[in-house]
Amino acid sequence: MRGNEANRVISVPQGGLYHCRGGRGDPVYYTEDSSDVTVRETLPSKPTVTLQPFWTQIYSGETVTVRCEIQGGEGAQWTYEWRAAKLNTPPTSNEYRIIRATESDSGGYSCRGKRDYFFSEWSDIITLTVSYKPKAKLRADNTAVPVGGSVTLTCSVNPSSSSGWKYYWYRDEKSSEALTTQDAVFQSNGQISVSKEGLYRCRGGRGNPVYYTEDSQSVRIGKTVTASNRPVVTLYPNWSEIYRGETITVRCEIHGGDTEWDYEWETNSMIKAPNQNEYRIRSASSSNSGNYRCKGRMKRSQHETTEWSDSVTLTVSDNEPRPVLTVSPSWLSPGASVTLNCEVEHPSAGWSFYWYKAVPDLSEKSSSYELLPDGSGTAQDSYIIHGQTHTAGYVCRAGRGDPEYHTDHSQPKFVWSADVHSAASLTVSPDRVQHFTSDSVSLTCEGNFTEWRVRKFSEDGRLSVCRRMTGSTCDINTSKSDTAVYWCESGSGEFSSAVNITVQNDGNGPILVSPVHPVTEGASVSLSCSLRTQKILSNVFFYHNDKLIQNDPRGELKISAVSESDEGFYKCQYSGRESAQSWMSVKVTVSGADSSSSPVWLIVRLVCGVSLIIILLLLLYRCTT
Repeated sequence: MRGNEANRVISVPQGGLYHCRGGRGDPVYYTEDSSDVTVRETLPSKPTVTLQPFWTQIYSGETVTVRCEIQGGEGAQWTYEWRAAKLNTPPTSNEYRIIRATESDSGGYSCRGKRDYFFSEWSDIITLTVSYKPKAKLRADNTAVPVGGSVTLTCSVNPSSSSGWKYYWYRDEKSSEALTTQDAVFQSNGQISVSKEGLYRCRGGRGNPVYYTEDSQSVRIGKTVTASNRPVVTLYPNWSEIYRGETITVRCEIHGGDTEWDYEWETNSMIKAPNQNEYRIRSASSSNSGNYRCKGRMKRSQHETTEWSDSVTLTVSDNEPRPVLTVSPSWLSPGASVTLNCEVEHPSAGWSFYWYKAVPDLSEKSSSYELLPDGSGTAQDSYIIHGQTHTAGYVCRAGRGDPEYHTDHSQPKFVWSADVHSAASLTVSPDRVQHFTSDSVSLTCEGNFTEWRVRKFSEDGRLSVCRRMTGSTCDINTSKSDTAVYWCESGSGEFSSAVNITVQNDGNGPILVSPVHPVTEGASVSLSCSLRTQKILSNVFFYHNDKLIQNDPRGELKISAVSESDEGFYKCQYSGRESAQSWMSVKVTVSGADSSSSPVWLIVRLVCGVSLIIILLLLLYRCTT
């Protein structure tokens, strides 16, 4: 090809071996030839890499061929270039045979072809994955052949995306001969039905020569014995719910005959059950929760089994039960009986009950518990205390099982006495039941004790301790939440009488001024009505147990000699607004200093006098005779 100085660059339409030289002058003087340059021509055809067999998932030890195919290039003398991670010396042929593949053969493979001065494009990359030798998985829809029936076995190789498998079946461990149609019904590739008991296993195979997987785990298929031997799972004790820490026994019972059995358990709990007929769970936890079922396998013939029992559900709760104690009545009449009731979840589940007296323990800011007489492990969920006279606190708890499991103690509950006694007492200043919000109220504990605390039981059932104690006095700046029952507890375990405090939430409404403590029978008492801005009111109506006492308004209600009939709820009404109602207790006297003038005492003296006169007359008669 000839050019000139201006045409030192040329375009060539085809591949080949090219060189050049320069020349000038006339005659032409030529340089030496340049080095040769090879120009290769790229063909429009693009090769394809294929795998034979066409399995992208290959297992260690298998043989696979990687092949480069150029469409339309048949008959041409091609040489081939390969790109692959492991090919240190790439072949020049159109296929690459991997014998006994290993994981290092995994990766991407691509190729291109060349001939003379022609090259193809690079093919797309195909990825080959080589994994560890797989293990077949065998699953049985039942492990015991029913009478006259069969069991279906399914063999598979994971991952399920791998293909080309044929499955081989074997019975009994020593057998290397695969099962035939005389031994089983071949339903599909990977599934057979068998009616004989035995130990079955399977494996997969593919390719030529055949590449085999590892054998599956063996599955024992037994023969079901008669239905009369179907086992039953029982729980002992048979409680619907078990609590964390309790002991429970799960038992498999097979009735009928003298057959000796081995036992097989199936459970979805996190605990593996043993092969014995019972499973004792000590200190149970929620991991023991689940369904339990069992079956028996004859010791003399391991291939003969019972059916599975029905499942029994065991529920273990991590929430420890806490009983609820109630007391009745809450307020004592002196000497009355007090009934305690202890309520626990599932009351019919074998509980025994324990009854305690709460003894104040100021050092621990709580209470210690003393067992009440005959209060240990009662079958009844109630306990009666006779002759209670003073404020007291009580708790209960429940227990069951062997070894015995105990619940937590209940929250303490109190029975209150309004009767003042000498050992410990509580005074209120101002001395009235009802108070306005933001009033300053002092509760003072009195008695021969050095340590005190004031307890409070609110309307919402919360039990608390006064936080503003100065010596033996609790100071309160009242709010609605201070409506409560209050009492004192000494460091020696004594309780004072209890008082009700009511806080009026209506800032413009009246309060009833009534005594905090019981009024002694025969004494006088005055009730009045007061506003925050006006201490003494007139034109007030008073009510006793919601009944108007008198139609005419007055400034106060005076009772000159209190009797039992005066006990009850009182409230006042002023200008259409009513106070809250408060209870006024009456302390009944049994016999006082003036008892000598009572009718009973007069009768006694009369009888004694008459008897004395008769005796004197008899003595006088004997003397005269």
